[in-house]
Amino acid sequence: MEVRTRFAPSPTGFMHIGNLRTALYAYLFAKANGGKFIVRIEDTDQGRYVEGAVDVIFNTLKQAGIDYDEGPGKEASPDSYVQSERKAIYKKYAEELIRRGGAYYCFCKGRDMTDGGTVKYDKRCYRLSKEEVEARLARGESYVVRQNIPETDGVSSYTDLVYGEISVAYKDMEDAVLLKSDGMPTYNFANVVDDHLMGITHVIRGNEYLSSTPKYNLIYDAFGWERPQYIHLPPIMKDKERKLSKRYGDANFDDFVKKGYLPEAIVNYIALLGWSPKNNEEMLSMDELIRLFSVDGVCISPAIFDEAKLRWLNGNYIKKMTVPEFIKAAKPFLDASKVGGKYNYELLAPLLIPRVEILSEIPSLVDFLEEYGPFDLSLFDHQKMKTNAALAKTAIEKALPAIEQMQIWDMTELHDLLVREAEAAGMKKGQMLWSFRIAITGRASTPGGATEMAELLGKDETVRRLKFALDLLENA
Repeated sequence: MEVRTRFAPSPTGFMHIGNLRTALYAYLFAKANGGKFIVRIEDTDQGRYVEGAVDVIFNTLKQAGIDYDEGPGKEASPDSYVQSERKAIYKKYAEELIRRGGAYYCFCKGRDMTDGGTVKYDKRCYRLSKEEVEARLARGESYVVRQNIPETDGVSSYTDLVYGEISVAYKDMEDAVLLKSDGMPTYNFANVVDDHLMGITHVIRGNEYLSSTPKYNLIYDAFGWERPQYIHLPPIMKDKERKLSKRYGDANFDDFVKKGYLPEAIVNYIALLGWSPKNNEEMLSMDELIRLFSVDGVCISPAIFDEAKLRWLNGNYIKKMTVPEFIKAAKPFLDASKVGGKYNYELLAPLLIPRVEILSEIPSLVDFLEEYGPFDLSLFDHQKMKTNAALAKTAIEKALPAIEQMQIWDMTELHDLLVREAEAAGMKKGQMLWSFRIAITGRASTPGGATEMAELLGKDETVRRLKFALDLLENA
């Protein structure tokens, strides 16, 4: 039997982290078992449809490196993978389910249509005679199709591959609407019909569906269809009490990408939210995730989303980047900073790679290059190296003439020059280099050392800043 899994999102907004994890696990399970991964758009609730949301779904999957075998744009059959385009299919199977006794026409309106809550629908339309049903249909009366839950004391049971045996009593189930009056199916019906017709062997979804799956199984049974196997996933929590949610911020994949997290790091981290590889490795490529993924590693306990852990993981991904890879990923953040287009990114990249955890930190690390101006002279003070403004004035006065005479702006030569001038002035190398760095940056913390900052600035700008700093010191 070929393993076939599916991801069936509703186009109601951005890609929530929980949805992306469902897609990822379904993809990993299919690929780990040599199977197929299908994408289906469940857009039957037109009232919640968000324009552009379908594009977000597919762009997110592409960024995450999750490729699908069948779905919109990759049709392997004449049928659509978009539910709103499959109304005729659902009507056909709803009528078949009625003939089989698994559903019935319901003509009730308003408060008589009550579903859920503490008041269950009383099955009054189930008790209508065949003749009355046919007459009301002939008159063109509006109707819905309801599932017919058995009126016995039995239970519907199944075995989930993560949670084990799950049973729900018939008396606790509702005769839910399967087909709405506009001909659109509800999730209760469409997901069963589509999963069967698309040959889905393993349904992977959140554990909020654990208790409703038994009523879906009754539909499978009424049709005489084979049930799929189920893999329900634990929730992703913001903390011990709250689920990760949009209202708490940063619940969407796109939120994290915009903050400067790498898609591959996000996917790696999401894979570990509810699943553990047997080798306990934490940095895993997509190929490694596919090779290692198994249901045995899926946990029952809720997973806590720890952004600090994601930052750490993202920083490790950045540290492994080559300079060209980093520039490609960081360019939007570099371009948006104050240094955008003004400095050599190939010089900046090696300084930033070991210091950045998320790419959105870049502007705060480099903007000082364009923010130079009067600064607090107490920055020259360094207790350990015993530097101060007076010593800095001496250091700059000593080094500046020699720097101005440099013919080639070579950082090795500049470093050696500063060391020589420090010795000539009777000061330590560290005192000279600290004074020089503060003078040309006006910052105590920079992404690189003294000569690295000078290389970025170039000779003319370095000399200009040294003179500016010297003027500040002389007029203090």
